[in-house]
Amino acid sequence: MKIQKYIKDKQNKYRVVIDDEEYILYDDVIIKYNLLLIKEIDNKTFKEMFGLNDELKSYYDSIKYISRKLRSEKEIYEYLEKKGIDESTIKKTIKRLRDSKFLNDDVYLNAYFKDQINLTNNGPKKIEVNLLKLGFREDIIKEKLSSIDESVWKDKLEKYIDKKIKTNHTSSSNMLKIKITNDLINLGFMKEDIISILNKKDLNDEFALKKEYIKSKRLLSSKYEGTTLENKIRERLFRKGFYVFDIKELDDEE
Repeated sequence: MKIQKYIKDKQNKYRVVIDDEEYILYDDVIIKYNLLLIKEIDNKTFKEMFGLNDELKSYYDSIKYISRKLRSEKEIYEYLEKKGIDESTIKKTIKRLRDSKFLNDDVYLNAYFKDQINLTNNGPKKIEVNLLKLGFREDIIKEKLSSIDESVWKDKLEKYIDKKIKTNHTSSSNMLKIKITNDLINLGFMKEDIISILNKKDLNDEFALKKEYIKSKRLLSSKYEGTTLENKIRERLFRKGFYVFDIKELDDEE
């Protein structure tokens, strides 16, 4: 097989013409097989060259993928699999990435936990579930979680709950507690920890109650009046978690 021409391409690649066919080869291949000096290669060398070229493509593509964001081994595997890379080459790539420190579980987990704690509202359970999906072993995740002080999670709970209480203008204290609890459970916090902090908070219904009362009265007064109107307003407020027995008191405050 005759090497007819080679042209330096962008980055670390060459365009090489062999028997009138153009191929893109990495310079690692060019150097290993001395292609700038020899004029001919046999079929065996040709296959070896492209086997190595495929491995290099897999490796360099993975580095580019990692450079945008740290990746787990599972993410790399799935990325290469989608690109049609065979399993043997993927395994070689992952080993080389680990050997060259581009894949490092400890570095990944430290960065992941830092981002989750500082940039998200996620709690320990959700973080654990997400890391399991990324291919990390349960024992490694739990060991990392156990190294984080409980005050970190309590501080996150405090900030989340305080923010929700401060910005609440429509929900009753009962409904707000239920919503906050459900939201935080979905975010991966333990129910008992949530309740413990919520029970220490002073939740005042006054502003939300007045607002909901005015809204309810405006909606219902066109259909009802007198005692019927009072009962309908009271029913509506009960459904929203407000415990109101004397509607006239709210009328006086309006």
